[in-house]
Amino acid sequence: QVQLRESGPGLVKPSQTLSLTCTISGGSITASGICWSWIRQAPGKNLEWMGALVYTGKTYYNSSLKSRTSISRDTSGTQFTLQLSDVTPEDTATYFCARGGSCSRFESWGQGTQVTVSP
Repeated sequence: QVQLRESGPGLVKPSQTLSLTCTISGGSITASGICWSWIRQAPGKNLEWMGALVYTGKTYYNSSLKSRTSISRDTSGTQFTLQLSDVTPEDTATYFCARGGSCSRFESWGQGTQVTVSP
């Protein structure tokens, strides 16, 4: 069974770059047909898909965040990262990594990591 776990700083200052890592156990990021996504949920708001990395290495981004978002994978195939630049308090949210057979269907989720953007 594939398990996902997010890690990263819980507090980031405005204008900095947020960097989060999703560690995969029981699977590989190069598994055929799998899409690996980052999703967030701000307080009182709906889930927001931020972007994804597919097994071929291709990336997809939410158009509203594209200019500030970068998703990449490590060479071991067991981690992928999210970088969100120029953060503001509006980026305060719980951030999740997820896995699915498509980038709009999520079958496995990490437990989420809370990120607060504050001076």
